[in-house]
Amino acid sequence: MAAVDDIRASSDTLFESRAARRKANMGQYIRWSLLFLGGIMMVMPIVYMLSTSLKWPHEIYDVSLIPKEPHLENYTFVLEDGRFYGWFINSLIIATITTISNVLFDSLVGYTLCKFRFPGRYIIFIAILSTLMIPTEMLVIPWYLMSQSFGWLDTHWGIMFPGLMTAFGTFLMKQFFETVPDDFIEAARIDGLNELQIWWTVAMPLVRPALAALAIFVFLGNWTAFIWPLIVTNSWDMYTLPVGLSTFADEADVAWELVMTGAAISTIPTLVVFLIFQRFIIRGVVMAGLKG
Repeated sequence: MAAVDDIRASSDTLFESRAARRKANMGQYIRWSLLFLGGIMMVMPIVYMLSTSLKWPHEIYDVSLIPKEPHLENYTFVLEDGRFYGWFINSLIIATITTISNVLFDSLVGYTLCKFRFPGRYIIFIAILSTLMIPTEMLVIPWYLMSQSFGWLDTHWGIMFPGLMTAFGTFLMKQFFETVPDDFIEAARIDGLNELQIWWTVAMPLVRPALAALAIFVFLGNWTAFIWPLIVTNSWDMYTLPVGLSTFADEADVAWELVMTGAAISTIPTLVVFLIFQRFIIRGVVMAGLKG
């Protein structure tokens, strides 16, 4: 009887383990299915953009994602338009300079607020964060008046100056500098390094994931900015890519195949920036997991 009971117990245990594995597999299938559906929803606008850029004008409103007669004449037409290169270069200059400025100055301010002890630093930090609650639409008029008084209208500087430093970047860098041990800073001071050298050679390499994330956010934000560049620019030569594409659509009687072609080309720099910096973010996440 004891042997029979043992056999029954082992069979029950085996059945329960199989049921548990089946339940776990079912949950995993559901998670993967949801992730797959979410991925499809995120990729579909890009697929539609690429599909439309390969269509003829009479195929634009066709629901099929596969062009019946795919061609590259839309890309040829857009690339042969000299204005497109000007808009592309303007966006590239503005996004690049603004990204470099944010990476340097936001990290410098974040490091100062984090590693220096001086009266009023918390008040300064709260004041910087409070600017995040102000809608951009409320700042457009002061920005425009400043640009007009300083002669920055219709210039690269006029487009760039509102975003050369950001409260979000300062907050992000301060939080990451909190993870840098103070012992490293003190050891560098004992070795005779000044504060700028400590910031650049000791603290900055330890927050590369934050720098990479900040660079991606700032570059994408300035590359796709539309409202402020539209307000502050007046001439075709100073238009950025989003503004130029919008006026290009008006001229072409909303030729969506050309708009989608320009949008497809404009995504190339954003993909390059992401591919360059995403490995630093992944490496930072891995290192954080190892430290944990």
